[in-house]
Amino acid sequence: MVPAPALRALIVAALTFGVLTGCSNSDYDADDVRYATGYGNHEPLSVLGYPSTGSLGITQEVVWRLADGNAGELAGLAADKDGGSPAKTAENWITAFGKGARGKVTAEFYDEGSVRQTVVLYFHDTGQIKQIQVRVTNGGNKDSWRVVMAEPDPKEAVSVLPWVPKKPGELGSKTPQ
Repeated sequence: MVPAPALRALIVAALTFGVLTGCSNSDYDADDVRYATGYGNHEPLSVLGYPSTGSLGITQEVVWRLADGNAGELAGLAADKDGGSPAKTAENWITAFGKGARGKVTAEFYDEGSVRQTVVLYFHDTGQIKQIQVRVTNGGNKDSWRVVMAEPDPKEAVSVLPWVPKKPGELGSKTPQ
């Protein structure tokens, strides 16, 4: 006869194996798993405007990488990976906005976002504001969303364009003409 603790462990192992193999889906790739893990490990964004699924996803990942302080992963989200600009930009952004990204963040999505979108991030705990551009890039067999990272100068990384409102929602998520 099998002792009760051993039997319990055997049943748990069998159920775990069944759940893991029965629920596995080969349609998920490493990016999907990374995104799901990030979603589970971070506070959700408050969202204004009309993001597409892709523009929302990349914006969430930018905020998560800022909060985690991982410059390599943040630079990996760049639309244009040539030169040293994404790596230096990632370092600048983390230095400037990392603390704020660990608190409450509102992302306001401006205008239509089918292939590119302006997003303004409001870091509530620090009172900081950061405008970013996200866009679709061709990632081989599927399009993927990336962030424009071309701010190697720390002053440029923290500058706020004059049209950007001080509070979320002040322009109704429409870029002034």
